[in-house]
Amino acid sequence: MTQNPNLLPEVTARLAATAEEYDRTAAFPEAGIRAVHEAGLLTATVGEQYGGSGLGIAGTARILHALGEGDPSVALISAMTISVHALQARRPHWPEGLYKRILAESEQGPVLLNHARVEPELGSPARGGLPATTARRTGTGWSISGSKRFVTGAEGLDWFLVWATTDEPEPRVGTFAVPGSAPGIEIAGRWDHLGLRASGSHDITFHEVEVPDENLVDVAPQGPGAEQDNRALAALHLPLNALYLGVARAAQRYFHRFAHERIPSNLGHPVARTERFRRAAGEIELLLTAAEQLVFTGAERVDAGDGTYTPEQALGTKVLAARHALTAVETAVRLLGNPGLSRANPLERHYRDIQCAPVHAPQDDIVLLALGKAALSR
Repeated sequence: MTQNPNLLPEVTARLAATAEEYDRTAAFPEAGIRAVHEAGLLTATVGEQYGGSGLGIAGTARILHALGEGDPSVALISAMTISVHALQARRPHWPEGLYKRILAESEQGPVLLNHARVEPELGSPARGGLPATTARRTGTGWSISGSKRFVTGAEGLDWFLVWATTDEPEPRVGTFAVPGSAPGIEIAGRWDHLGLRASGSHDITFHEVEVPDENLVDVAPQGPGAEQDNRALAALHLPLNALYLGVARAAQRYFHRFAHERIPSNLGHPVARTERFRRAAGEIELLLTAAEQLVFTGAERVDAGDGTYTPEQALGTKVLAARHALTAVETAVRLLGNPGLSRANPLERHYRDIQCAPVHAPQDDIVLLALGKAALSR
């Protein structure tokens, strides 16, 4: 489970080499996931108490920035597993035997985990509410039934962490570890999206999928305490921001290449020498540098643990970083015109992928409402 940060440029290059093909076919990016695993990155956040390196928020952000620059679909699938291990390192809550089993399997090959929380009727739990998916008591454990949406990496997941309500006289809400190979799991709706096409964020239905008692990962009494706490999870959005800033850096790299290679006959020299392109290059660099400073400095302050960096600051960074990344890529596309929207150029793919940046919950309106409420209360 060792990881070497010096391998990041190599992993970025490996992912970039297959990103266009996976985007075109929307197939599960197996080669990319293998590259991330071989570099030890999937388990980089495993806690020191479990024999891992316990990488913090800042180190995780650096990893996802590099992976996002190579292939954001692979980066997002990887991010789900990386964040599960990070949460366990910070707040141990898994049954000890089950978690040790997952770590042992991770030594042999990539073990992918992801939460299955969003539901067709409820939508994102970031807006409040409790799951309609049910966990029915059986003689040996639980039977899980219900539908989930946007489960990233679904086809390759070794474990679905399913958020469900128990059928007990006094219902509880918990997370159940469901093996990806368990009978009764159906891909109910295939992911066919504008961006991150290879992320495989399919809709999943669980038909009376049985799991033993020891697969109950976490549980709480039904009520407000069982709902998603956006403030408590705020810092985990910083690495996701870094992922999309990696996409924007990849777009910037192609923009620079185009500017140096494009020599219009009526100009006689590369457009990189023109004031128009230089001004745009400066704007893109300013946007991305500022966003990266917000993200990485914020992540370092979270890791410092001195309490001076608030959840509201992390949530605000989420909004600003996504906006800066979007504007930077849009600026490059506008300047290139038709070539920027051509499927023959990677910029078109980066432009589609970056549209996913503001979609992650909590979305802008929830964040701005929380920030405004806090500001007005001061």
